[in-house]
Formats: sequence, structure tokens, C-alpha cells
Amino acid sequence: MVRALSLVPLSLAAALALLPVSTAVAETQKTSAELSLESAAAVFERKMEEFGARAERIQADDSLSETQKGLRIAALWSDYQPHVADFTAEATRQASQIAQAALAEIDIEAVVREATAGIAPMVEGLSTNGAWAQADPEHMVTYGLIAQYGMDQALDAMDEVEAALAVPPAPPVPPLPSET
Repeated sequence: MVRALSLVPLSLAAALALLPVSTAVAETQKTSAELSLESAAAVFERKMEEFGARAERIQADDSLSETQKGLRIAALWSDYQPHVADFTAEATRQASQIAQAALAEIDIEAVVREATAGIAPMVEGLSTNGAWAQADPEHMVTYGLIAQYGMDQALDAMDEVEAALAVPPAPPVPPLPSET
């Protein structure tokens, strides 16, 4: 027990020592789409930081009124709007490629097989052991009565619809005169 506890700090130290290596391996396993998206995000982040710094300088300028500050920041934003559009387009382009690559790695047949693995025995059990599978004459009479009840309900509903359609619509009632 004491020996196992003394290995815990060594394991943690080993994991921390291997962290840069595992990060480097993870970096090499990234797709070109992921790397492109990260690069575009870094450029976009720098542009937004630049915008933020410039907007803060405008806000800090006491010689400007609030209206002037708002107009200058809006004008500044119009300068950065193309960067937003470019990043959005790039992110959309790369995200679809990343999703496509991720979906290519999924074995759809295996997912379906796993999802339906428990269903077949259940269906087989119901079909062979359930009351519906029994040819008992009393059950057959009961099922016939249930089916007849459902048919009678449907026929009654159709009769009600026919009766409603046969009655001519009532003439519209004129609105009451308003007391003004």
C-alpha cells in the first residue's frame, strides 16, 4: 500500500513530462482544415484585439462627445467588417471540411448494428410468446371485438361528418349596431 502511494507522484510527474510530447503528437494529427481554421482564427483574434485597442483609445478621448465617439467607433468598425466576413467565410469553409472528415471516420453500419442489437430478441420474444401469437379462440373473439369497436367508431365519425355537410350553413348574422 505504501509503495503504491509512493508511485502516485512519479506517475503524475511522468504524465506532466509527457504532456508536451502528447500535445506535439496531437498537433501532427490535425487535418489541414483544422490547421487552416486555427490560423485564420489567430489572424482574426489579432485584428479584433487591434480593433478593441483602437476603440478604447477613442472612448478615452475626452475631447470627443459621446455622439462623436459612437460615430468614430462605427467608422472604425466598418474598417474591420471585411475581416469579420473573411473569417466567417473561412470558418464556414473549414468547418464543413472538418465535419466531412469526422463523418468519414464513423462506421454507420456499426452504429446501426449496435443500436438494433437488443431489438431483435425482444421482437422475437413478443411475436412468439405474446398473446397476439396465440391461436386461442377466446383471444380471437376478443381481438375481433376490439377491431369491430374501432371500425364502429370510425363509421360513427364518418356519419357525423356527412350529417354536418348535409345541413346548409346558417346565414351570417349581421353585427349589432354600435351605440356611439
